[in-house]
Amino acid sequence: MKQKSRFHKFLLLWSGELVSSVGGGLTSFGLGVYVFRQTGSASGMALVTLFGFLPTLLLSVPAGVLADRFDRRLLMMIGDGCSALGILYILICMMRGSASLAQICAGVFASAVFSALLEPSFRATITDLLDEEEYAKASGLVSLAGSSRYLLSPVIAGLLLSVSDVKLLLVIDIGTFILTVLSAAVVRRGLENRRKAETNESFLQSIRDGWRILRMKNGILTLVAISSGITLFMGIFQILAEPLILSFESARTLGIAETVCAGGMLVSGIFLGIRGLKGRYVRTLGTVLILSGIFMTGFGLFENMILICAFGFLFFATLPYANGCLDYLMRTNIPDEVQGRAWGMIGFLSQLGYVIAYAVSGAAADAAAALSGQGVGRGAAMVIVVSGICLSVTAAMVLIPDSIRKLEIDRTEEETVE
Repeated sequence: MKQKSRFHKFLLLWSGELVSSVGGGLTSFGLGVYVFRQTGSASGMALVTLFGFLPTLLLSVPAGVLADRFDRRLLMMIGDGCSALGILYILICMMRGSASLAQICAGVFASAVFSALLEPSFRATITDLLDEEEYAKASGLVSLAGSSRYLLSPVIAGLLLSVSDVKLLLVIDIGTFILTVLSAAVVRRGLENRRKAETNESFLQSIRDGWRILRMKNGILTLVAISSGITLFMGIFQILAEPLILSFESARTLGIAETVCAGGMLVSGIFLGIRGLKGRYVRTLGTVLILSGIFMTGFGLFENMILICAFGFLFFATLPYANGCLDYLMRTNIPDEVQGRAWGMIGFLSQLGYVIAYAVSGAAADAAAALSGQGVGRGAAMVIVVSGICLSVTAAMVLIPDSIRKLEIDRTEEETVE
C-alpha cells in the first residue's frame, strides 16, 4: 500500500520537471527567434517545431514498454540527461559561427528522441509514488508545470535576449537538465524498483499488450479518443489564434494576449494542486469540455482584444480540470505493472490530434477566407468557431456512454469493498 508521505518525493520530481519545462520554453522561444532572423521565413520555424514533435509521437509507445521493463526513474535520468546533448550540439554550432536550419533541426530531433523516454516513465512514476486520492492534486501540479513554458519562458527569454543572445538561453536550458536528473536520482534512492526486464516477452508483444490493455475496458478507449479530439481542437486553436489576432493587432499585443490566456491554466492548475478533485469525474469532465467549446467559440466571434483575452483565459482554465479527470479515470483503471506501456499507447493515440490539426487547420482557414472574402484572420476565426462547436458537441457525448460512467462506478465499488 502506498504511503502519503511519498507526496514529498513527487513534489521533488515535479520541481525538476517544472524547471525543465521553463528551460525547454527558453530554448523553444530562442530558437524560434533565431531561425526567423536567419531565414525570414515562418516555414523554418514550423519545420523546427515538427522535428521536435515527431519523435515524441512516434516513440511514445516503445518508450512506454521500456517504462514497464526497466527502472522508471533511471529512464527519466537517461532521457533528461541525453536530451541535453542535442541542445549542446546546437550551441557548439552557434559558437563556431552560426547554426544552419538543418543543424538546428538535427539537434532538436536528437533531443526529442531522448525526451520521449521521459513522459511514460514520469506518468507511471506518479502511480508508483502516490495514493489514488492524490492523483487529481498531482495532475493539477503537472498541468501547472506544463503551462510554465508558456507563462514564464517567453517573458524570461525576452528579457535575456535584450541583454544577450540565444546562446545564453541554450546554456540555461542545459543547466536545467542537470537539475532534473539530480531530482530523479534523489527520488530513485530509497524507492524500491519492483519490476525486472521481461525476457520471456518480445518487444513487439509488449507494444501489442499496450493496445490490448486499452481495449480491456471500452470506456478507456473512448476516453483516449476524446483526448485525441481535445488535442485536435487545441492544435487548431494554437495554430490559428496567432493569425486571427495579427490580422488586426501587433505582434507585441499578440504576446501579451498569449500570456493572459495561458494564465487560465496557471490559476486552475494552482487551485487543483491545492484542492484536487473530489469525485464526480465523468460529470466534471463533460461539463468543463462543453464550457471549453463555448469559450473557444467566443474567442473567434469578436475582434475585441478584451473579449478575446477573456474567452481565451476561460478556455485555458478548463484544460487542467479536463486533464485531471481524464488522468484519474484512466490511471485508476489500468494495472500498475503495465502503466508504462499503457501511457505510451495513450500518448501516441491522443497526440494524433495534433498531427491532423497541423495538416488541415491552415488550409481550412485559407479556404474559409476565400469563401468569405474577409481575409485570413476572419477565416481563422471561422475555423476556430466551428471547432469550438464541435468540441462542445463531442463533450456532451461524454455524459452519455455507460462505458465511461462505469469506469468511475467500478472504482467506487472497489473502494467500498476495500
